[in-house]
Amino acid sequence: MSTLAWFSIASLAVWMWLLLGQGFFWRTDQRLPPVRRTPPDAWPAVAVVVPARDEAEVLPRSLPSLLAQDYPGSVEILLVDDGSTDGTGKLAVELSDRYGGLPLTVVSPGEPEAGWTGKLWALRHGMAVARVRGPEFLLLTDADIAHEPDSLRRLVTAAVENDLDLVSQMARLRVASFWERLVVPAFVYFFAQLYPFRWINRARPLATAAAGGCVLLRAETAVAADVPEVIRQAVIDDVSLARAVRRAGGRIWLGLADRVDSVRPYPGLGELWRMVARSAYAQLRHNPLLLVGTVAGLTLIYLVPPVALVAGAWTGDAAAAWVGGAAWAVMAGTYVPMLRYYRQPLWLAPLLPFTASVYLLMTVDSAVRHYRGRGAAWKGRTYGRPETAPDR
Repeated sequence: MSTLAWFSIASLAVWMWLLLGQGFFWRTDQRLPPVRRTPPDAWPAVAVVVPARDEAEVLPRSLPSLLAQDYPGSVEILLVDDGSTDGTGKLAVELSDRYGGLPLTVVSPGEPEAGWTGKLWALRHGMAVARVRGPEFLLLTDADIAHEPDSLRRLVTAAVENDLDLVSQMARLRVASFWERLVVPAFVYFFAQLYPFRWINRARPLATAAAGGCVLLRAETAVAADVPEVIRQAVIDDVSLARAVRRAGGRIWLGLADRVDSVRPYPGLGELWRMVARSAYAQLRHNPLLLVGTVAGLTLIYLVPPVALVAGAWTGDAAAAWVGGAAWAVMAGTYVPMLRYYRQPLWLAPLLPFTASVYLLMTVDSAVRHYRGRGAAWKGRTYGRPETAPDR
């Protein structure tokens, strides 16, 4: 048996494990927990904290959706204008005056202190202001996230009825351009493969993560977990937040969103590349050995199957061709549910090896940027060596 055939067998074996043993990561049925028909006797107070830096482009499509929330209890929106140069804060006030709805306050934290990443510095200030109001829950949501009118009510109901300390939904990202169709569903697919939602949501969890665009957090749990101070240097702040909450004894739930969407466009490959590359190497803890292992793993899992099929068919290596084809079929089959969730054509499923090769290059580029001193660059700020999600 050829070397290529043995590699294809190894790849198929990994795919069978991923199919059955990785928390059924490929399924997309982890949505908000069931909600009883009887509403709470008293709706808890909520403060919505929105960190925003140069978000004037997306704010007209996202902020009105927060202002229009039909939440029955007390709720206030705090938009933290993090040193914007495009009039984000002024625009937020104008949108509030135009649309009405929930009360909005715009605050500014000033430039981040040493040791803080920008978003977490903004969240720190917004959460500190919110605590003065004494809310029971904090909704931490990005400035590019649009919510259906019942989003907050459903989040709070799920948290109260299921005694959860953190409820997070992965917002449905925009998929319109060619590159968004090719890259975005795969981004969520790879995230779920790394952090299977079922493992996170178990009574005895096997993984911990959150999606930073939409996080409902109990205020008392935030204090007990000492967030965001304990994660102030994290680039991958959502996973870091979830781990801090879990260490404090909090219960976490993460799922896909039906009524929460990102309105931020990534029309070209360049924008998507920067989104991934700014944090990919941080996820690997800036460890060269983990980088080498990741490149080798991605090659074995995603690239060997199509190479084995094509090369085996070309050279007459039937074993390599058949096994490689089987591994490719399993791979494509696990991708189908995510494509359906994003309402994308199923012919994209066999292209997953190509998309994985793009992500492999993004990851390598993330490491190159780090060692060139550019680190995680975002909105005009560069973090030379920020921490990833800590395990402590």
